[in-house]
Amino acid sequence: MSGKYFEELEVGALYKHQPARTITETDNLLFTALTHNPQPLHLDAEFAKQSQYGQILVNSLYTLGLVVGLSVADTTLGTTIGNLGMEQTEFPNPVFIGDTLSVSTEIVDKRESRTKPDRGIVWFKHLARNQRGEIVCECLRKGMMLKLATGNFERN
Repeated sequence: MSGKYFEELEVGALYKHQPARTITETDNLLFTALTHNPQPLHLDAEFAKQSQYGQILVNSLYTLGLVVGLSVADTTLGTTIGNLGMEQTEFPNPVFIGDTLSVSTEIVDKRESRTKPDRGIVWFKHLARNQRGEIVCECLRKGMMLKLATGNFERN
């Protein structure tokens, strides 16, 4: 697995994730339909043309899911117990169909679990930019991570 264990995630470490991802109309339509979100800004091109942006906006929850998803291979693949929450999530600029998002993650804090010696809590700050360099998503996420030092796991 390429994910990092608790001990390997150092505060201040910055990961620039690859590849970037271009959002398609199908991505947005499918996610919006699967989550039963009837917002016409995400589904109706004619409605969206009358909005301040003049085009369909990508569903912000899809954007958030993509941002976290793009970080998994470098940070948590096979080494996480689960998400504990999103403490802060902001979308300072809109995302449009055809935008390409690049994501980075900074480890901003961590601590050992107070009750379980085989794990610790890590705070991940995810940042996504579009192809124009504009920040489109910032998220502070808290995750429960496995420890390598418990003897249950070995890094090859």
